[in-house]
Amino acid sequence: MGTRYHPGERAVQERAGLADQAAFSDGAIRTEIPDVAAAFLAERTWLAVGAVDGGGDPWCSLLGGPPGFLRVTGPRTLEVDALPGAGDPLDGPLGRSPARIGLLAVDPATRRRMRINGAAHPRPGGLRVTTDQVYSNCPKYIQKRVPRPVPAGRRGTPAAGDRLTPEQRDLVGSADTFFIATAASGGDADANHRGGSPGFVRVHSPGRLSWPDYAGNAMFNTLGNLWGRPRAGLLFPDWETGAVLQLTGTARIHWDGTDRTVEFGVERTVSTPGAGLLSPGSPLYSKFNPPVTPAAPNGDPR
Repeated sequence: MGTRYHPGERAVQERAGLADQAAFSDGAIRTEIPDVAAAFLAERTWLAVGAVDGGGDPWCSLLGGPPGFLRVTGPRTLEVDALPGAGDPLDGPLGRSPARIGLLAVDPATRRRMRINGAAHPRPGGLRVTTDQVYSNCPKYIQKRVPRPVPAGRRGTPAAGDRLTPEQRDLVGSADTFFIATAASGGDADANHRGGSPGFVRVHSPGRLSWPDYAGNAMFNTLGNLWGRPRAGLLFPDWETGAVLQLTGTARIHWDGTDRTVEFGVERTVSTPGAGLLSPGSPLYSKFNPPVTPAAPNGDPR
């Protein structure tokens, strides 16, 4: 029986000793959008998207709209009535030409998430996505909260950089959630979620972060992409203000036996006020979040 996994995913599954579990999870991947998934998408008010820019760098963005801005119009067709805003790194790549895309729909209130990978074609005011892979993921490490998109008209001017500012370091170092975009060596894009207790993302310097790769469903879609193409785009939401911080750079896997840490080198940053989600206050943290261990004395990722 064939597999839907690409060589990078299979390599990480073998390296982690979880190839058998991954083979079981393989059966959950579909090419068509089931009715239950269509109903879930129709209720969403925001979506994380991953794609690469003209230089091949991955970026992760957020799209938002009223319920119904995501519409399934065919077995493999999803209409998205939104585009990245002006100044977003994916504004041009998704708004002007066809692109490989990864989509992540999350409902933190119920800890449900669904992923769609495929091809996006721009249309007036949005995208038409033809699906190649559709599947749900486990609810682990999703913090329970009820985020809402920032009201229209409050989006500020993006500010670009090449290192984290002190304020951005504080945001990243206290994060309990971020979104990650990667692309396989063949070009297929993916968007995913990472969560944990505050402090699970370590900021080692203005240009270097790391985070542990927690146990999941053994698919290793994100790490499989990084195996062959060690670049990623990260998006950190500021739940208190509605700002977003987008990063792109290198991402490499460090192994300690079968345990894994990802080290990320910051190359470009984009910070945009009012471009994200609001959910002030503390969430209900996932019971699956591992304890955050102290940093190694030499500052290296562990």
